[in-house]
Amino acid sequence: MKITIHTDGAASGNPGPGGYGAVLESGKHRKELWGGYRLTTNNRMELLAVIAALEAIKSPGMEVLVVSDSKYVVDAVEQGWLFGWEKKRWAKVKNPDLWKRFLVAFRKHKVKFEWIRGHSGHPLNELCDQLAVAARNQSVLAVDEGYEAQVSTLL
Repeated sequence: MKITIHTDGAASGNPGPGGYGAVLESGKHRKELWGGYRLTTNNRMELLAVIAALEAIKSPGMEVLVVSDSKYVVDAVEQGWLFGWEKKRWAKVKNPDLWKRFLVAFRKHKVKFEWIRGHSGHPLNELCDQLAVAARNQSVLAVDEGYEAQVSTLL
């Protein structure tokens, strides 16, 4: 069975409060995921949307198509940059905590990526954007520990 995942991330300010949204579809089944964080970046939310969706798949070895408007995420995988970063032990790579988590979920399935232009009227991309913005705008937001730990070491 094939699963299609649509994802989007959003941040108000970069860094700032952020959120992600994802929609998983397989046959007649559909699941929406979202989460919001008090201080993060847009790229982290784009990546976290994919991670959360992949981690939500219960059976290993699934064929998965991830549809994303994030060049950061799509190109990192499809151009092979991610695997070079891993070989270099994440030297000078942003968001290594999330990329490591991504690889664990990614390697459980047969995943392909498709890039689409954001905010171009694609219904599921628009829905993911709405989920991400709603998550970001919640009154209580989670702590993006990976990001805030990075920031605190710079201060």
